Formats: sequence, C-alpha cells, structure tokens
Amino acid sequence: MHGASLALLAALALGGCATNPVTKKSEVAWMSEQQEVRIGTQQYLQNQQSAGGRFILDPQLTAYVNEVGQKLVKVSDRPKLPFEFVVINDSVPNAWALPGGKLAVNRGLLLELKSEAELAAVLSHEIVHAAARHGASAMERGILLSAGAAIISVLASDRKHSDLVEFAAAGGAALLSFRFGREHELEADHYGIDYMVRAGYDPKAAVELQETFVRLSGDKKSNWLAGMFATHPPSQERVEANRSMAATLPAGLYRGEDVYQRRIAFLLRSKPAYAAHDEGRKSLEKDPAHALVQAERAIKLEPREAMFYALRGDALKKLGRAAEAEQDYGEAIKRNGEYYAYYLNRGLTRSRLGNAAGAQSDLERSNALLPTAAAHYVLGTIAQNANNRPKAIEHFKLAASSESDVGKRAGSELTRLDLPRNPGNYIQVEPVADGNGNLGLRVTNRSAVAVHKLRVVGAVPQGGFSREYWVPGSLQPGQSAVVSMGLRLPDLNASLGQVRTQIRGAEPAD
Repeated sequence: MHGASLALLAALALGGCATNPVTKKSEVAWMSEQQEVRIGTQQYLQNQQSAGGRFILDPQLTAYVNEVGQKLVKVSDRPKLPFEFVVINDSVPNAWALPGGKLAVNRGLLLELKSEAELAAVLSHEIVHAAARHGASAMERGILLSAGAAIISVLASDRKHSDLVEFAAAGGAALLSFRFGREHELEADHYGIDYMVRAGYDPKAAVELQETFVRLSGDKKSNWLAGMFATHPPSQERVEANRSMAATLPAGLYRGEDVYQRRIAFLLRSKPAYAAHDEGRKSLEKDPAHALVQAERAIKLEPREAMFYALRGDALKKLGRAAEAEQDYGEAIKRNGEYYAYYLNRGLTRSRLGNAAGAQSDLERSNALLPTAAAHYVLGTIAQNANNRPKAIEHFKLAASSESDVGKRAGSELTRLDLPRNPGNYIQVEPVADGNGNLGLRVTNRSAVAVHKLRVVGAVPQGGFSREYWVPGSLQPGQSAVVSMGLRLPDLNASLGQVRTQIRGAEPAD
C-alpha cells in the first residue's frame, strides 16, 4: 500500500512535464487540453448562475464583447480553444476565466471602462489566464496537495485510492474564488498587452486601466473590493511593468472611445434603475420597506428587468406578504426563465404557502440550473411528508454537504431518518480495558442529534463469548459512555485487539 500510494503521487507530480503554450517555460502539466475544456464547459453554466446569471436585456452588448474577445483569441497562443464570452448581470465590477477558455465580464465592469481598448485589456488579461493554464495549474496543485493528504490517510487507515479519484473529480470547485498570485497576474498583464497590440489596440489602455484599479483599491468602500480586486489584486508594480512594456510598443493604435460609448448606451441609460435595485438589495435585511420602494422605482425605470421583480418579491416576503411575493417571482420568471434564484425563491415561498406540488416543481427546476442546499432541504421535507423515505434521504444527504445552517438542519433530519436502519454510520463502538484488564465498550455518538435505546454487542470469538448490552440513558452529539462487559482480559486469555464490537440498534432521542 505504501509503495503504491507513493507511486500514485509520483505519477501525478511527474506524469506530465510540458512547455507552457504562452510563456514557453517548462512546467508540470498532467491535465490534458481535453480535460481543461471539459472542466470549463461543465462549470461554465453553473458559475454563470452563481455569479448572477446572464445579462439578457441587450443581446447586442454580449455580441460586441464576444466580437472583441474573438479578435484577441485569433492572435492568442491557443486560438483553437473553444473560447466563449458572456456578460453577467451583476453591478459588481468583475471578470473571470475558467480553464478551456470560458470567460465572463460583469455588467458593472463594462460601465467602468472608457474605451474598446480598455475592454480589450480586460479580455486579453482573462484570455491569458485561460491560455496559460493558470486556472488549470491551480487545480493541479490543489489535487497534488490533497493527494498528499489522502496518501497519509490511506497509510493510516489502510484504505484504497478512491479518495484521490473523488478529489480529482471535484477538483474544479471554487475556481471563481481563486486569487491569482503575483506571478500569474504579471504574466496575464504582459502577454495580454502583447495580444492587444497584435489585434491592433493601444497598449496604453492597459496602463490606464491598471492605474484606475490601483486608485480604486485604496477606497475601502468600493464595490471593486468584492469583484476584480478579490481575485485580481492590483499593485503599483503591475502599473510600472505595463508602462515599461507599453513604452516599447507601437503608439497611436486603436482606442475606440466613441464606439464603446455607443455600444454601452443601454447600460448608461439604465444605470439609475440598477442603482435603485442595488440600493434596495443592500437595505433588504434591515429595512424591507425601503427595499420595496427602490424595487418599485427600478421597475418603473426598466420594466423588462427580471431581477427588479425578484427584489420586490423578496421585500414583500420580508414584510409578510408571501402571496404577493409569489406573484412577483412569477413575473421575474416570465422575463428570465433561465436563472435559478427566481425558481428557488418562488419554490420556498410556495412551500411556506402550503403548495407542495408547485414548490417541488420550482425547486427541481432551480436545482437543475444550480443545486443549492436550501432547495434540497425543502425537497427532502416534501418527500418526507409524502412518506417517500429514500427520496427524502437523497435530498437531505445533498443538503447536508453544505456547511450552512440549512446544511446542519439537513444533517439532523438525515440522521433521524437513516439512523434506525444504519446505526453503524453514526455510532462508534470500540473495546477498552482498565489497568486491571476489566473490559468495556466505549460508545460514541458521532451524529448530529441526541440518541437513545442504544444496543451494542461485544464478542471475543477465541473465547466463544458474545453478548448484547444496553447503553443506559441517551447520548448527546459527540458524547461517549462506557458499558462494562463484566469480563477480564486475563480470564479470557485474549488481547484487546481480539475483541469484536457492533452497534445493533439506536434511535433519535428527540
């Protein structure tokens, strides 16, 4: 086992030495291009959902971003990657790239740019992150680190290699929250400027953009802190590096200020409506009445935007007007039927109103777009109320994988359903002995709920002994109790390792 585990780690670490397609440096790279593309494709739609959903009111804007992006792709080092570009419906200035060329830019960032050349600077930077395998290499490092930890676990518990496979399958999680380091950011700036010039854009736009970023990073109240700066930290070093490089490149290339302003004309016109929405969203928890006023204002200014109706629904629900909230979520769905949150919120509201069938339909659609613990928890409750125990367990298991409060509640419900039939998944029994060799069984509650009616078995096969014991009282989560077996190891001529244990039965205590 030891040798096989080390061989597996060595294969992961050394199995793919390659030349980086952008920097031309030698690096460890065992993830194939096909795997990059598959991972990016698998995550792209869900990451769009979690980031705010696609911006659909101005299709020509998305077409324009794609047009600029594809110009840069053609002159990049990996033009055959299936690059895609979308605009995300979020006011926070941000842009991101997944492995395999799946890119996105937020509506809020487009409003902050002044020219097509600045847009090219943003997109070329993200194209380099994808082309230079920055996200893919981050995943590879994470898998190797986890592989090392898994191997330690394998050696300690004599398990097989499934942990490594399972981690590798889930290795792409949280890519959007990955914070690029200094080296990757400098590379993306450097080669991004190179792509800009190849495509005919003024490299000074990249310098001006970074100067703006550095200035804004000093504003602790800026929403940039939740966007670009969270994953793409700016620095004066990056400004100076860009300036030095731009000074060596051709001047007077295309900037496109007028064209850009025309292309974002709808964003400029609708800016007051989205500002009202954002103000309402910020005040929702503490002042839902104010949020309602802002939602009404946003709807009046731009009645086609689905998120404004969703905000009004959220405010109405906070104010105890659930039936009206359900109608507004429906209005949001009419305007954008491809965003998970509208189905999720209507499903949760319908569940509260007693419409189990409607809630189930909405929550299943929500999970198809973006699985959430909240949707799985309520679907588990609906299945439980319908006496569909297997389906309830399935949903509660999925919800319980979240570390949120909903996940904890799901874990408790899962335990209550599953513990009577599978007590061994929740109760640990191990033999113990005192200094005189008196045998006992230590019973530990590993579940999330209090348990009672515990029946355990202690056996010593060599001595032909087997007996069932009741554990008195109840055990709280994490609590242990020791039950005396009434035997001594010397009398049995046996060792502690020869004692066999089993949990025979247990029930939730509440």
